[in-house]
Amino acid sequence: MAETITYTLVKSGIGSTQKIRATLTGLGLTKMQKTVTRKNTPEIRGMLNKVGHLIRVEEI
Repeated sequence: MAETITYTLVKSGIGSTQKIRATLTGLGLTKMQKTVTRKNTPEIRGMLNKVGHLIRVEEI
């Protein structure tokens, strides 16, 4: 398993539920095409699984 994980918001959260939008904000994804690199933890993985249809994930 990689030490860090990089993910990018590729679809908008508009029209999604409040929980999905809050998860995107918690992941640091506030604008389209924004890329964030974080430590690969189970908590981050769970959040990414919840919004997997809106993001693209690359492991480093």
